Amino acid sequence: MAVTLSLSTLSDLTGVAVPAYARADVSPGIVHFGVGNFHRAHQAMYLDRLFNKGLSRDWALVGAGVFEGERKGRDVLAAQDWLTTLVEQEADSSTARILGSMIEFLEPANPAATIARMAAPDIRIVSLTITEGGYFLDSDDRFDPTHPAIVADAATPAAPKTVFGQILCALRLRRERGLSPFTVMSCDNIPHNGHVARKAVVGLAELSDPAFAAWVADTVAFPNGMVDRITPATTDRERAMLAEQFGLEDGWPVFCEDFTQWVLEDHFPLGRPALEEVGVQFVADVAPYELMKLRILNGGHAIIAYPGGLMDIHFVHEAMEHPLIRAFLRKIEEDEVIPNVPPVPDTDLGGYFDLIERRFSNPKIGDTVRRLCLDGSNRQPKFIVPTLRDALKSGGSVEGLALECALWCRYCAGTTDSGAEIAPNDPNWDALQPVALAAKDRSQAWLDQRAIYGDLGQDPRLCEAFARWLGLLWSHGTAATLETYLGRG
Repeated sequence: MAVTLSLSTLSDLTGVAVPAYARADVSPGIVHFGVGNFHRAHQAMYLDRLFNKGLSRDWALVGAGVFEGERKGRDVLAAQDWLTTLVEQEADSSTARILGSMIEFLEPANPAATIARMAAPDIRIVSLTITEGGYFLDSDDRFDPTHPAIVADAATPAAPKTVFGQILCALRLRRERGLSPFTVMSCDNIPHNGHVARKAVVGLAELSDPAFAAWVADTVAFPNGMVDRITPATTDRERAMLAEQFGLEDGWPVFCEDFTQWVLEDHFPLGRPALEEVGVQFVADVAPYELMKLRILNGGHAIIAYPGGLMDIHFVHEAMEHPLIRAFLRKIEEDEVIPNVPPVPDTDLGGYFDLIERRFSNPKIGDTVRRLCLDGSNRQPKFIVPTLRDALKSGGSVEGLALECALWCRYCAGTTDSGAEIAPNDPNWDALQPVALAAKDRSQAWLDQRAIYGDLGQDPRLCEAFARWLGLLWSHGTAATLETYLGRG
């Protein structure tokens, strides 16, 4: 019979690594917004490794959330004393360990309690995993002061609902009490995430108190960081695998690949955990690393996602087993993506792509094509369009990238090549689908979406290639179109 995870049952586990420290051995230092799978597979995992070494045990995590919907996850974790099972998987092995680095999870959608906790002296870092869409950016990736949530917080700064409004309230309290400001550390997968977080916090403050905004800009640290680990969503499949393989019941386990990477700028005025002791890279400039990852890995995910979705392929590793999709990925990466990635210190870009290709092919992960297809309206402008812009500027090939754009457009039309319905898979699906259907007869309708393509949508080279590929997708289907692109049809 499977053991139900809790502090009291840790000694009953076999074949599962458990914390080498007691709950009483650690104390809080970080409030983290966005306690999801990636956070627990990444930041929480690194801290757990550190605590197991007997280091930095005054940097435990306190979870936080701004949405009522986050209560469900909190309730699951509360029932198991905030513990998480992390299962790291390679093609020929799986290992499980219990993470104890989170010791509290504040009531979601309770701003007063969250602000009070951030304002406490023991909190020295506030970290964020709130997704690409959580930073209130406009179509040019600039902070959008007209967003309704931002307008509301600016009108009532003492009663904020957004994460940035709550951070500002806590910073104000700390200043009033003579406490130094905490560091704000974004762990989101967006370029220059520290700068983006800074613009959101300072930008919101400027709407109601410019003098306070200037103080925040001058005194609060926002280090940039690059994060990487493939971490799919948890389903009943993963819960059943955990019970069958490890004899453990966990209401919200995390399954992920064995590979992990975290590159950080070392800018933490109130100190930080000794994360370099567990493999985190501290560098003066994160930009080369994040650009490499965003374009080769995240862009690569987009490249395989939409042909896989249109061909009714469920898992990512199954998409990589399809010879056309695998060849499509490699050709675009080698011809159009990697040539537009600047050099990265001590890194061979070709070797990095080879690693990415192996990671995508891992059959144990169970990552889904649908997850990779999610939220293209936020992801395409960050992972594909910048590469497309650079390729056009340099005069290089854009055939593959134009085809990727056409595949996304065809996916948003809402049916696969077999005629199966594609359920809405984007926050803007209701706006995207009519445009995708209109583009079947007038391809330019898709590229005219300035929020996604900006002025690139008018570039003659892109327009011609996109129209040609989209027409072929509708007339001959995805497989035949890929064969044509690869010179096989």
